[in-house]
Amino acid sequence: MKPRHKRLAMIAVGVAALGVTAVLVLGAFQKNLVFFFTPTQVAANEAPQGRAFRIGGLVEPGSVKRRPDGVTVQFAVTDTAKSIPVLYRGVLPDLFREGKGVVTQGRLGPDGVFQASEVLAKHDENYMPPEAAEAVRQAQAANQKAVQTLVTNPAPGDKR
Repeated sequence: MKPRHKRLAMIAVGVAALGVTAVLVLGAFQKNLVFFFTPTQVAANEAPQGRAFRIGGLVEPGSVKRRPDGVTVQFAVTDTAKSIPVLYRGVLPDLFREGKGVVTQGRLGPDGVFQASEVLAKHDENYMPPEAAEAVRQAQAANQKAVQTLVTNPAPGDKR
């Protein structure tokens, strides 16, 4: 084999190895990539089915229910527009409270209940995950816009 052919063969082997490495790395990223969705997006079926993702917002007041086994907790996460029921089996963070910010990671079950594998709570009074804070702000703005529309455009037959 000529030196020129050896060199071309080595380059081809190097390019093939680089391609295989890129495919393996991208595959690992794809498996471990976890996206964030708001309860409104989950309710609109924008969240992936059969894959893990995160939802965040506020723990809906009055929604926390502990099961008799002592480790299973059911609660709802809301962005003030929509709520998603969450089922979590494990120890909740010490700062987990109703009405406070939370991010949960897990999968959406076929029954519409989010099966959480991890629950993250705020770390001080002023903190809320940026994505959750933005989702709550957008939902509140949408609610306020809807109320303004109802006030400025009363229903037919409504006397004001």
